[in-house]
Amino acid sequence: MANNSEPTSSEVKTPLEDNLLQDGYGDTYPSDYEEAHPYIDTRAQGAGTTSTTQAAEDSSPSAIQTPVAATPEGPTEADITRFMEITQKLEQELCSIVVGQERVIRELLLALLAGGHVLLEGVPGLGKTLLVRTLADALKLKFARVQFTPDLMPADIVGTTMVSEQSDGSSSGSKRIFSFQPGPIFANIVLADEVNRATPKTQSALLEGMQERTVSVGDRTRPLPRPFFVLATQNPLEMEGTYPLPEAQLDRFLLKIMVNFPRAEDLLRIIDTTVGTQSLRARQIASGDELQELIDIARAVPVATHIKEYAVRLLLATHPDQEDAPEKVRQYVRYGGSPRGLQALIMTSKVRALLEGRYNVSTEDVRAVAFPALRHRIMLNFDGLADGITPEHLIETIINDIETA
Repeated sequence: MANNSEPTSSEVKTPLEDNLLQDGYGDTYPSDYEEAHPYIDTRAQGAGTTSTTQAAEDSSPSAIQTPVAATPEGPTEADITRFMEITQKLEQELCSIVVGQERVIRELLLALLAGGHVLLEGVPGLGKTLLVRTLADALKLKFARVQFTPDLMPADIVGTTMVSEQSDGSSSGSKRIFSFQPGPIFANIVLADEVNRATPKTQSALLEGMQERTVSVGDRTRPLPRPFFVLATQNPLEMEGTYPLPEAQLDRFLLKIMVNFPRAEDLLRIIDTTVGTQSLRARQIASGDELQELIDIARAVPVATHIKEYAVRLLLATHPDQEDAPEKVRQYVRYGGSPRGLQALIMTSKVRALLEGRYNVSTEDVRAVAFPALRHRIMLNFDGLADGITPEHLIETIINDIETA
């Protein structure tokens, strides 16, 4: 007969059995978890434990490995060629399916290849969800979509611990164990659709994953698959009943991309490609490992000192309490960009330089990425909101002020 008693503390620590996998942290996962998450290392029981003797040997001076210093040189010509070849194919594939959003696709690739997250804002029906799903197909990455609603709970995103029945190896019965059921955040690309419609409690479930690439549930911290990207959307219409993202969460998005309404010729192409019998599906361009290599190549692009100083001046000019801030910034801005804004300027400028076939970053790259990198990091005061001032207008004013200084 089956044992229907409550799980004991000895039964919580489960060994590796037929229907469970256990990782180095001591957490159990469903047996199909490793197949569904190829970038997560699930190891047998004991892989995360070390004996006292082994720990002593590993801590000896002979066992300590000296870290290899990164080479100061930038990417090689072969790296640049490979980077451009893959990214051009990826951009062409996305543009062939998502019509009329070339600028959005380019900015999305900037954030993707810089290893950051994206906030997409636009009215319904412009292809935001289609763009994200097509990107996942072209990169052969695990894709998960979460529709944010007011009743959505954090456990619906990160996962929860459940009690399940497991055979004890004999034909006489079974036992109950605790096992972790991962949520949709354990994917490579997570689409947080209409993220501003969920409560702040649920929105905060994304914060740790976006910054540390880990998820803490109970007394365990679990790593997320690599690469990991959060692509969130929000609708600027029907703002009643929504919860605007706080500044701390907005700052974790590398770029904020505005999705504009397509032109007349683009609308004709949308009709030709969507209302017929043909169903378009993106072909695979690269894998997750190749994408991670492209991100590493972009990080190796050198940045000259005067380019860094230009980016610093651009960021500081968004703060109204700085001496070099333009008059409009002093009048209309409450808070300026954070150091994450500077990181976004430099990282996306590196990617843009590679996409343009150059080995180094120019001031033109910094100016081009300033709008998506800073528009969500500039907080307007009451006067700015009342006068209809936009962050884009202030960024343009800052750039012109720096150029004429």
